[in-house]
Amino acid sequence: MLHRFEISLADVDRGIYQDLDLRVARHPSEDNHYLLTRVLAFALEQKDGLAFSKGLAEADEPAIWHRHGDGRVIDWIEVGAPGADRLHRAAKACERVAVWCHRNPDAFLQRCQKETIHKAEKILVTKVPKDLLEALERKLDRNNRWDISRNEGVVTIVVGSEAIEATLETVPLAPTA
Repeated sequence: MLHRFEISLADVDRGIYQDLDLRVARHPSEDNHYLLTRVLAFALEQKDGLAFSKGLAEADEPAIWHRHGDGRVIDWIEVGAPGADRLHRAAKACERVAVWCHRNPDAFLQRCQKETIHKAEKILVTKVPKDLLEALERKLDRNNRWDISRNEGVVTIVVGSEAIEATLETVPLAPTA
């Protein structure tokens, strides 16, 4: 299934103001919360050259990435709760690794802190609140129009006449030593 997201982005925290027109292919095994987290991550990680990968259809690719012209992956952005070995390999191969976790982020962090992960203290994990995803899920359609703003860590998404607000907490995968 294909979903369209027309997004007007005003990311005050990062100084990015952009209109996005995304056509997002949905893998048959992808649930609504994963899809919505993937779209939020794409919008709020926005930079020139950022792209959706084949994602769930290709096991060796993240959900989102930014590749250099020579094919090197600069930004590796995961959605969900990837395994420690996957994050370890990504951190060794890429300049930056980020995770957008939408299911039990605290349990994910605890699990990863027991593992050896290259540069774990530099991997940032964004905790996506369940209530935000549930509110967006009620509005999800094949064609979607969102106005997203982020200011001082608070994200507001306007869908139709409803404004949905949430604070997205971003923490390092492992505490710095």
